[in-house]
Amino acid sequence: MAKRASNESPISDVLKDFIAVNKLQAGMDVVNVQEAWKNLMGNGVNSYTQEVILKGSTLYVKLTSAVLREELSYGKQKIIAMINEELRKEVVKEVVLR
Repeated sequence: MAKRASNESPISDVLKDFIAVNKLQAGMDVVNVQEAWKNLMGNGVNSYTQEVILKGSTLYVKLTSAVLREELSYGKQKIIAMINEELRKEVVKEVVLR
């Protein structure tokens, strides 16, 4: 008796295909960057964060503390590297702190 051809795929592959076919990657990147910001920055920074918006490859972060904004501005390249490393791809190329 011949084996039947299996068309089973891991769910991760199916989801990747679905995202690619429906062109949802940009929206997924926005959500993933927001989650990465929350995870990487911790409760101290998150309590002063109002908005995290990704437009293209620029991350806009609205903060309520001028002191924190100044401190984070010194580490923009490190923030970019940490977020891209968390996402395992280069999504963010610039950070604008407001």
